[in-house]
Amino acid sequence: MNFEHLRALTAVVDEGTFEAAADALSITPSAVSQRIKALETSVGQVLVRRRAPCTATDAGRLLLRMARQVQVLEAEASTALGSGGSSRTHLPLAVNADSLATWFVPVLAEAAGWDDTTIDLHVEDQGYSSQLLREGEVMGAVTSDPVPVSGCRVELLGHMRYIPVAAAGLHDRFTTPDGLEWAAMPVLKFNAKDTLQRQLLDAKGIDPLPPTHTVPSSEGFLAAVRAGLGWGMIPELQLTGEIAEGSLVRLEDSHQDVPLYWQSWTLDSERLNRFTETVRQASSKLLVPAHARARTEQPPPRPGAGASTPSTAGYKRRK
Repeated sequence: MNFEHLRALTAVVDEGTFEAAADALSITPSAVSQRIKALETSVGQVLVRRRAPCTATDAGRLLLRMARQVQVLEAEASTALGSGGSSRTHLPLAVNADSLATWFVPVLAEAAGWDDTTIDLHVEDQGYSSQLLREGEVMGAVTSDPVPVSGCRVELLGHMRYIPVAAAGLHDRFTTPDGLEWAAMPVLKFNAKDTLQRQLLDAKGIDPLPPTHTVPSSEGFLAAVRAGLGWGMIPELQLTGEIAEGSLVRLEDSHQDVPLYWQSWTLDSERLNRFTETVRQASSKLLVPAHARARTEQPPPRPGAGASTPSTAGYKRRK
């Protein structure tokens, strides 16, 4: 199987069009098309869905994963032999937005000093990121899935702790002598996959939902809470003294701990192993370790969630 054909496959999938892939490879679009056709002929299957953007078929995903592995190992072998020049290894990785805004920042700071690697981050919900591993889109992912994808290794990094907070003004508006009016107080959600707030309301028997605003940005979500648009579950790592100073109010003492795992290909790659170790070190300093979790009342899992993994059932957050 021709390595140049595999490079064309990854370029088309990564760039989205044959023209953009041609620019990335410094060849013509016609040459990209010829390489893809030759690869498809050699395996006897269509590998690329020719649409905007181009995507890999099931067969293409299998080759895409192999292609990325080959390219990483080829680059590292060239470096070891002294023939790699100044080329960098491309590492596509997936991380959820809340992690990227908090504990993952030291990972980026460490990677800034690597002259042999470029990082391509896919910001995805932690409940979906393992699918990107299956499809060959990424080589490593922060995920809430404890079951290793075939050909991958998995380890528990720790837990992201979320606490329910609201702006002081919003809290005061919806506080009565009988307590907080959960059924009337506006609430925020990150996107359709975000069920953290809903789980807390379900545990309180609140149905239907109060007025709900959608803010699909980790930093924007916190800004919206600060502005009083609604209450929300905020990563404890994102709070920098707002509760102590009184601008934000913690709505109750309970919290939700979402487990985060690191899954990566079982590839003997120095660069991927180095990134894994960097992720491990950063998470160990900032995430809540499993043995340190306090026992708190947790909302019940959503209907239909598997009982075999109660620690992750229903927890979807922040694409």
